[in-house]
Amino acid sequence: MRALFPIVLLMFGLNAHLLAAETQVGKAPTIDWVKPEGANVEPIFAQARQTNKPVFLYWGAVWCPPCNQIKADVFSRPDFAERSKQFVAVYIDGDSPGAQKLGAQFKVRGYPTMILFKPDASELTRIPGEVDAARYIEVLDLALASSSTVKESLAIALGAQSAGLKPSAWRQLAFYAWDQDQAQLVSDKERTRTLNKLARNCLPADSEACTRLLFKSVISAHTEKATASAREQALVRMREVLSDPGLIRMNFDILQYYGKDLIAALSAKASPDRTALVDAMSSALDRLGKDATLSRSDRLGATQAKLALARIDAPDEANIAIAPALIAQVRNEVATVDRESTQVHERQALIPNAAHLLSQVGLLDESDNLLKAELPKAISPYYHMLVLASNAKKRGDKQGALDWSERSWKESVGPATRMQWGSGYVSKLIELAPQDSARIEKAAAGVIGELSPSPEVFYERNSRVLERMSKQLQGWSDKGQHADVIRKLAAQLEQVCSKLPPKDDSRKTCNEVSKNFKTRG
Repeated sequence: MRALFPIVLLMFGLNAHLLAAETQVGKAPTIDWVKPEGANVEPIFAQARQTNKPVFLYWGAVWCPPCNQIKADVFSRPDFAERSKQFVAVYIDGDSPGAQKLGAQFKVRGYPTMILFKPDASELTRIPGEVDAARYIEVLDLALASSSTVKESLAIALGAQSAGLKPSAWRQLAFYAWDQDQAQLVSDKERTRTLNKLARNCLPADSEACTRLLFKSVISAHTEKATASAREQALVRMREVLSDPGLIRMNFDILQYYGKDLIAALSAKASPDRTALVDAMSSALDRLGKDATLSRSDRLGATQAKLALARIDAPDEANIAIAPALIAQVRNEVATVDRESTQVHERQALIPNAAHLLSQVGLLDESDNLLKAELPKAISPYYHMLVLASNAKKRGDKQGALDWSERSWKESVGPATRMQWGSGYVSKLIELAPQDSARIEKAAAGVIGELSPSPEVFYERNSRVLERMSKQLQGWSDKGQHADVIRKLAAQLEQVCSKLPPKDDSRKTCNEVSKNFKTRG
């Protein structure tokens, strides 16, 4: 799970106010969302301590499809609204004042990230966004009922007393958002080893939790090109899961998001094992695509996973022949999504994904038509424009790709979002029109020109976006052929840096990026 809506954000005071635009679509249940004043969350945790309530933090962006899916599938549920009375619900939009500094403080990167804290601000757990809504509520309930943090449970699970860990704690570990850990439990280099050990130590009484940890360990090892300690065990378990409709449904998110990686890790290319696993996985994904207990997004995701599976042995950029039956399936499911999805957040999540799916099977015109029809009614049409830019690039239409990319930047809203979209446009220019130095300079200067000389600007996603843009400009002027442009951009950024507090970390970050601009220029 990954659009701009005129959202009413909350100011935190002694009383929380309604996050009206986010929760009052139709007759959605009310959640008393609050937001920090700038980058200060202490008043929120002070109230949490006073009321002895945990803090549920949602970090997202109004444009991102997974965020909108969470709003449509989870936050709109009466049972989530009822549980929200047990905690302080904090909404942090990535474009709000201080949001990126808070992102750095809480070690969050991807949208959406959801964390449950104790009143004393220690993390209880990070909740995965890819599970279905009912499982999401279950994971939330586990955390709300727990007296131990997931970090404390992990220490026991990895030690000599692992057999004494409660089944509920094992489930919390199994359903922890490992992909969004950001080194809060373990460092990146220790993740595979940790998951391998958890899979070995897991209590067999909870086969679902153990299966999840086993598969997660294999996926992590495959991603990191490391050794999975229980590969043969995982292969046996995978065959069992794929032969059982109940287990397929129980593990749907693993199969949907990581099916291709699991099969790649558990079988050799062109081997009988791989052929059998691909066939079984494809059948399982077809079953999930027809499962009415799943959301439309999850059912569409099953088809996306099936398409990815069809490319398992193909190079990333290779064009492969797609079976006519799969193309017809994609076309039919996209038409169903377009016809049946009416809730605005759901459409923001579904339509760009559906359009991307069409383009993946070569239906570029149909993808464009779907997107263009959606632009007038989308929450944030500038997100959809990125898919239109990608389609134009696939056709070889460089000018069209640049024009859509530029338009998406010009129509984007919010300081962090505009910085990200603007730097993306600069990247497209460098890739597709490196000879157009005037257009590149104008775009990069435009991004820098919107930077506010506020310390809160130079954190988290913003700092990474600027760093990436500076490196791309370095590469563009690798031999000094655009030295004058780089010097002007560096000077422009230095003016912003000079206005930041001298001893603040933001000034150091800004100066480092400014220095990078002129390293090779």
